[in-house]
Amino acid sequence: MSNARILVFGNEKGGAGKSTVAMHAAVHLLHQGRRVAFIDLDLRQRSLARFFSNRVQWAAANQKTVPHAVEPFLADKPARLLEAPEVDAKRAFDRALNEALEADFILIDTPGGDHVLSRRAHAAAHLIITPMNDSFIDFDLLGEVDPVTLDIRRPSIYAETVWNSRKQRAVWDGKSIDWIVLRNRLAATEARNRRRVDEKVHALSRRVGFSVLPGLRDRVIYRELFPFGLTVTDLSPEVKPVALTMSHVAARQELLALMQSLGLENTTTEAVA
Repeated sequence: MSNARILVFGNEKGGAGKSTVAMHAAVHLLHQGRRVAFIDLDLRQRSLARFFSNRVQWAAANQKTVPHAVEPFLADKPARLLEAPEVDAKRAFDRALNEALEADFILIDTPGGDHVLSRRAHAAAHLIITPMNDSFIDFDLLGEVDPVTLDIRRPSIYAETVWNSRKQRAVWDGKSIDWIVLRNRLAATEARNRRRVDEKVHALSRRVGFSVLPGLRDRVIYRELFPFGLTVTDLSPEVKPVALTMSHVAARQELLALMQSLGLENTTTEAVA
């Protein structure tokens, strides 16, 4: 038996912020003293894996101490799993997941699109985190709206994926999967569109069963630290690859609020310096 908590970052639309939120959640947990493993199922781009590779190289080159996550072995060339028979792809994922079970948290980043490995990961999740941009384009993967009335016609393809994952998980071990939708990159302008999207997201949440939380704003700091494998949580007088500004303070507070909302803020474990 394992007490590892599995977080899956999923949305079948690319560019919604899955990898960005996963990176920041992983580093936050590391600074809480938690053991973190990650599996990057975006097998071509592998942004999460690249982030942690950058982190190892930057820390070594600059002789800095930062906490690191563990990546279990998935495949010699992960991209080949896209063309592999489903049974082989599932076997590779299950092996990696079993290797990661010694961690406190396992974070799984999934691609923008449907694949057997993404479905496998969703069914294994304790919590699915779905970032979405403040747009009906992003909402379209969650729910289909009437083009005349904007009433919700039915849940859309990604909501069906989560529904099927919940059924599969119930068959496996009788447990449920929590689902959170993060409203990322909320725009200060276009208030009418924002209200309409907000109304439909909350209506769909009651229909298919997910919670809605504010995510991350579109801040440069969330992107500019990627080449170093760092996040605002890492920044300190000793770790500062960029000049520190008040915007970094605001970003850190925003990130902390998100981690608290996701239930990832540990108030009992001393944080890593």
